[in-house]
Amino acid sequence: MFHLKRVGTAVAAIGALALVASIGAQQEARRVNVDANVLKNAGTSHDALPGDWLSYGRSQSETRYSPLRQIDTSNVSRLGLSWTYTLGAGGGNQEGTPLVWNNTLYGITNWSVVFALDARSGKELWRWDPEVNQPAVRPKVCCGIVNRGLAIYNGMIFAPIIDGRLEALNALTGKVIWESRVAYPQDYYSITMAPRIANGKVLIGVSGGDHPTRGFFDAYDAESGRRAWRFYTVPGNPADGYENEAMRKAAKTWGGDFYKMGGGGSVWDGMAYDPEADLIYVGTGNAEPWVQKFRGAQGVDNLYTASILAVKVSTGQLQWHYQAVPNDNWDYDNVQQFILADLTIHGRPRKVLMQAPKDGIFYVLDRLTGEFISGQAYTQVNWMKGFDKSGRPMVNPEAFYGKEPITIFPTAGGGHNWSPMAFNSSTGLVYIPTTYGSWTYAAGDKVIYAPYGDTGLAPGFLTPHPNSLPFMGPEPLDQERGVLEAWDPVNQKLVWRTPGGGGIGGGVVTTAGNLVFQVINDGRFLAYSADKGQKLFEIQTGRTGMGPPITYEADGKQYVALTGGLGRPATTIAPNDAKFDHPPLLFVFELDGKAPMPEAAAPPPPFGPPPPPPPSELHK
Repeated sequence: MFHLKRVGTAVAAIGALALVASIGAQQEARRVNVDANVLKNAGTSHDALPGDWLSYGRSQSETRYSPLRQIDTSNVSRLGLSWTYTLGAGGGNQEGTPLVWNNTLYGITNWSVVFALDARSGKELWRWDPEVNQPAVRPKVCCGIVNRGLAIYNGMIFAPIIDGRLEALNALTGKVIWESRVAYPQDYYSITMAPRIANGKVLIGVSGGDHPTRGFFDAYDAESGRRAWRFYTVPGNPADGYENEAMRKAAKTWGGDFYKMGGGGSVWDGMAYDPEADLIYVGTGNAEPWVQKFRGAQGVDNLYTASILAVKVSTGQLQWHYQAVPNDNWDYDNVQQFILADLTIHGRPRKVLMQAPKDGIFYVLDRLTGEFISGQAYTQVNWMKGFDKSGRPMVNPEAFYGKEPITIFPTAGGGHNWSPMAFNSSTGLVYIPTTYGSWTYAAGDKVIYAPYGDTGLAPGFLTPHPNSLPFMGPEPLDQERGVLEAWDPVNQKLVWRTPGGGGIGGGVVTTAGNLVFQVINDGRFLAYSADKGQKLFEIQTGRTGMGPPITYEADGKQYVALTGGLGRPATTIAPNDAKFDHPPLLFVFELDGKAPMPEAAAPPPPFGPPPPPPPSELHK
């Protein structure tokens, strides 16, 4: 599975040093290279670049919190458009989180096209197209030609390519430094997640878990591109032996010839890194196929699907795991974003990991040991009824379905999906884009191939059948399906919520200016007071298929940036720079911005026959 193409192999390390010297000659003295120490201190009181955005979640703790306060509750209503940048012809949602460093904004759009802009003016500095073989790759990609972001380290931008490549680009020029092959689309793998940097390595996982694939994630040496290790999330064929003791243990929790269907457990989004513990935290996807009877046995856990894994970066060895949904049958991936924080719980300081995954439960774990601290439903839930004394979820037996349709909460798209949440240490609140609703499940007679996945479900939409399963979690907010929730993780309770949004599309960022910026998938950009949830600003961008916001500072001015727009039809095969009316855009806002808003795009057409894929398959 591994292929490495070195570009300028003899000068890769020298090039990084030369880059630092070049930056020093060209830019202000306050600018420093992004090394391990800079990343470690991002988001702390020792943050060397508090105005920049250096990682997918801004810091390695993934809090999406910015210390900037030039824009605050007193003046946020003055936000106006500063400039826009045409991302390309499109062909899918915008899901990428931009990075900002050295007064440069870096982003990624459909078909994994990477760009670098002057963060003050929007002037294009460079643009790089990996030239994916669109006709060959498009039929193999289950869930859209999307990418969620980039990574930066030692003068290099690391770009995930939808066809399974990982690229290291010179941050100043966009020239390729090295290329590694992570996976192949012929095997139904793709890459949609943002890479993460940990201990001099680039961490990346693969999508495709609803096809017959075996999930894994890799660590690559950042300077050379050589793979350091691979961690499979589910066991393979026992006849081939086990890669490590974790796989030997996992194999005992599967049955029959499960490996013939791959097993699932894809890693397509959530990661966070604790540099003190040298632990990378990774979320894993659902077991494949969805329906347990097609996985060889019933009533077994299927490790390590729908789980949180803590892996030592230096060795690639599993340190602990927590399975949020044993024997998952509802596509309740556990890959959603993690937040690392230090909280005082019951008078005791705790180093915690927090997650609001698709299954509707907000989890708080000890991130050093994996100990379950607490869990509470943040949306309506009926697939489980609580936790036992060890913290193991107690699944409602009636939630396991056969051919009789049964309605389960939350929806298969999840209470919270890839739409990023944020944590503000001043308010002590986590801001969660949340979906309320259900999905109706029934098992089919056999596993039928479909472009969005081999689920084992009965085909077509099913008539909902209410059931008597007891509910956990808050009642819906009137008839709203999507809301933004402010959640107290210490006391596990809802503090405030407001209509709009949902777990798929857009996202949030919070700031020291007592603000929460939210992007909603229908094109709206809003700002709320972080403590009370008072709406202070709203504007319609005229686009749909939105990415999450970031905020940054350049030349002493604070900006807010976000992407949005579908562009051309998803099935179009054409150059990525082809002209298209109302293309996807990067929007950048500032106080008293005067640029006119672009003409709005027409709303996307409603789904028609054949039926659309399940909501969970519009994301991976």
